Amino acid sequence: MEVKVFAGTKLGYVPKKEELDKIGGLTAGICYLPDTIETLFDEDEEKTKRREQNVKMSGHKSPFDHSFISLELVDVPKILAMVLNDEQMYTTSEKSARYKRMALPEEENVVYEKWLDIFEGLIKLEQSKAPSWFTDVKIKKLAQENARYLTSVFTPTSMAYTVSYRQLNIIYRKIAKEIDLFEDAEDTFSVKLRPVLIEFNKQLENLGYIDEKLSLDDKNFALKLFNRSDRKVVEQFGECYTLQYNGSFAQLAQAHRHRTIDYSIKMEEFSANSFFVPPILKGTEFEAMWLADCENLKENFPQGMLVPIVERGTFENFILKTKERKCSCAQLEIDKQTTDSGNKMFRHLLSSNLPLAEELEPYLRGSRCTVSGYKCPTPCGYKDGITGERII
Repeated sequence: MEVKVFAGTKLGYVPKKEELDKIGGLTAGICYLPDTIETLFDEDEEKTKRREQNVKMSGHKSPFDHSFISLELVDVPKILAMVLNDEQMYTTSEKSARYKRMALPEEENVVYEKWLDIFEGLIKLEQSKAPSWFTDVKIKKLAQENARYLTSVFTPTSMAYTVSYRQLNIIYRKIAKEIDLFEDAEDTFSVKLRPVLIEFNKQLENLGYIDEKLSLDDKNFALKLFNRSDRKVVEQFGECYTLQYNGSFAQLAQAHRHRTIDYSIKMEEFSANSFFVPPILKGTEFEAMWLADCENLKENFPQGMLVPIVERGTFENFILKTKERKCSCAQLEIDKQTTDSGNKMFRHLLSSNLPLAEELEPYLRGSRCTVSGYKCPTPCGYKDGITGERII
C-alpha cells in the first residue's frame, strides 16, 4: 500500500474554474485506470476535456467533488449561515455570538445590553457552587450566550466556508429553487429571507465557478433546512429514529454541528409566536420581562424564537450526540434537549423490549463525564453541570 497527496489547498491561492474542471475530468478516468494515476494525469489534454464534458452530461458528477474552494463570507445573516451549515458537505468556522458581541441595530442593542447586565448578575449567584469554574471571563461568556437569544437570526456574521466545486453548484441550484418558492410568499420570514438568498447567489455567480451542467437540477434538489412537506411527522425509535420538538434558532444552529444527523424546520407549523426562556429566568421576576422583550422584537426573528425541528438519525449517531452535548461547556438548551430526546427514546425502546434501551441508559444519567470510560481533559468541578441539573 502507498498513500500520496496529488492535490491540496494552498493558502491565498484562488483556483481558476478550468483547473477545477480538469481535476474532475482526470479523476473521472480512475474508474478505468489503465496503469497508474501518474500515467492517467499525463494523458492528452483533449482526452481529459472530452471526458470532463461527458461526465458533466451524465448523472454521475462526483469526480467534481475532488476540488474544494474556501470562501470568506463577510456580513452574511446568521440564517444564511444556518442554511449553508445544514447542507452537511462542508467545513465551516464561524464568528460566535456565544463568545463575541455582534454589531446590532440600536433597538436590539439596547435590549441586549440590558439583558447582558441582568444575566451577569444572576450568574454570579451561581459562582459559589464552583468558584474555579465560574471565572469572570466565564460569567461574561455565559451572559453573552443567553443575551444573544434576543438578537435577530438575520444578524450579520462572518465565516470561512469550504466546500467542493460540485457541492457549491448544487447549493447554488437549491437556493435558486428556494428563491422561486419564496416569490409569492407573504409571511415576514420569507419576505426577509428571499433578498438574502438572491444576493448570495449573485455573489456566487460573480466568483465564476457556477457551471450550468453541474448545477442542473436533475434530482429535484431542495434546501435541507426548510421542510415544506405537509405530511405529519411520525416519531419512531429503534436502530433509526425520528423526532419532532420545539427548539430555538440558536439551538438548531448548534445542532447542525452533528452532520451525521438530519435537521429541518417544519415550515407548515412555524408560527413565530413562542420563545425559549433561559432556565435561570424561570419562576423569577425576570421571566415576564424576557417574554415581553421577545414579543416586541419578534418581527426581527430573535434567535430565541422557537421553531418546530424535525430530527432524524441513527441510534449510534444519537449516542455520539450525547457524548458531545451533555456537558457543562455545551449550550444549556441543546444539553437539555438532548437529555429530553434521549429519555423519550429510552421509554419507547424499553416499552418495546429492545436491548438498545440498556445501551442508551448510561448516557442519560448526567453529563458525558459520568459515563464509564470517558475522561474529561478539562474537569469543571461544577456539580450541577455534572449531574445535568444546571440552570445556566
